[in-house]
Amino acid sequence: MRWLVRVLIVLLVLLQYKLWAGDGSIADVWDLYQQVQVQKQENQVLRERNQTLEAEVDDLKQGLGAIEERAREELGMMREDETFYQIIETPTSADER
Repeated sequence: MRWLVRVLIVLLVLLQYKLWAGDGSIADVWDLYQQVQVQKQENQVLRERNQTLEAEVDDLKQGLGAIEERAREELGMMREDETFYQIIETPTSADER
């Protein structure tokens, strides 16, 4: 009878080891859960960025106003009948500090 109790204790210890420290243990599952949460957050950020880019692409495909605005802001372009004025402000004593 004693050997049966010892065998059962050894089996219990082996099963507990698998639960706490082996492959698929509680620690592994918790780590995978954390990785899934981080990936979900990253996916949400990328999804929002993609929606913004998609809206910008649609705007560029449909309207010439967006193309003109980008040409003016990013490339410094202007129309033929426009005159370019550049205003240079002189630094004041507060700006020099």
